[in-house]
Amino acid sequence: MNTYVKFGILMVLIVGSLVWLAVGGIRDTKTYYKTIPELEQMGTTAHGKRLRVGGDIQPGSIVKGGSQVAFVLHQGAKTLKVVYTGSDPLPDTFRDNAQALADGSLGANGVFEANKIQAKCASKYEAKPPQGGLSHEPVKPSTMSRLAPVRSVGHS
Repeated sequence: MNTYVKFGILMVLIVGSLVWLAVGGIRDTKTYYKTIPELEQMGTTAHGKRLRVGGDIQPGSIVKGGSQVAFVLHQGAKTLKVVYTGSDPLPDTFRDNAQALADGSLGANGVFEANKIQAKCASKYEAKPPQGGLSHEPVKPSTMSRLAPVRSVGHS
C-alpha cells in the first residue's frame, strides 16, 4: 500500500474521531431552560431529557436526608417537586424564597431529578439606597456656577 494512502486513511480516522467526540460532547452538555408551566405542557416528552428549570423555593419545603435534598420550586400557582442528588455542596444562598435553577431531568413519576443546583437571593443583589447626602439627581445648571472649578494638573 502506498505511504500517502496509509497517511490519508490515518488522517480520516483521526479527524473522524475528533468530530465524533465533539458532536457527542455538545449533545451531552446541551440543556434547555424551561419554566414550570412549559415543563408541564411538554407532558411525557420531557421525561428523560436534560433540562434546566427555574423558580422560587417554596418556604418550608427543603428536606435534607443523607445525600439527597428534596424541595419544591414554584412559579405562581404551579409547583414542581425537585430531588437533588449531587456531589457539589448546595450554594449558601439556597434557602426559602430564594430563586433557584435546577439542572437535571424529569422522572416518569413527575419528580425533577437534579444533579446541579444554582441559587440566588434576590434581596442580596438589590441596589442600596443613597447614603450620606449622595444623590442620584442630575445637577441643575443654576448650581453649576457654585461648584468649585476643576483644575487640571500639568507637568512643568
